[in-house]
Amino acid sequence: MTEQQTTVLFLGDSITAQGSWDTWLPDERTVAQGVDGDTTDGVLARLDAVVAEQPEVIVLLIGTNDFGNRRASAEHVVRNVETILVTLRRELPGVRLLLVSILPRQAEYAAKIEEANRHLRQFVATCHAQYLDAWPALADGDHLDERFSEDGLHLTEEGYRAYLAELLPALERVRGLPPMSRPFTAIDLEEAGA
Repeated sequence: MTEQQTTVLFLGDSITAQGSWDTWLPDERTVAQGVDGDTTDGVLARLDAVVAEQPEVIVLLIGTNDFGNRRASAEHVVRNVETILVTLRRELPGVRLLLVSILPRQAEYAAKIEEANRHLRQFVATCHAQYLDAWPALADGDHLDERFSEDGLHLTEEGYRAYLAELLPALERVRGLPPMSRPFTAIDLEEAGA
């Protein structure tokens, strides 16, 4: 690994798991922690493995399976994603966090997804994270554009191209920012006699 490379960790469900991150980001060191069928509860349960990687950037895309598999409420998803972000900020103070909006899927889920995304967009600044709204690029009205999916949920190659067209510039913006917080705390300053 050259000094130029940044460790970018992709955290999420099957949409993350099925991504060819090494191919798509050849100049980065990528770590894929996507799990097929995963939910926000699943990501919360495996945050220790994320922290252990000590990534410089984390891209989080999670929540759609909460609605599809468990019929969870938007409130449940929002609360869990907020907890994930706050935990990552606490455990990795200098990490650059990019939260991707929950992607469109079948129309029956649109209202819950849009409600969750609206709350998450408003929340991210409180934990010094960035937000990528991928909905406009992938949706056809209230559902995932049929050009981008064969099952109304998972992305085809064309779907990933549309997603990457949004994600790569967002990663550049995240990378261009200074670290979100300093690696020392007020307690450290007091111990140092400052």
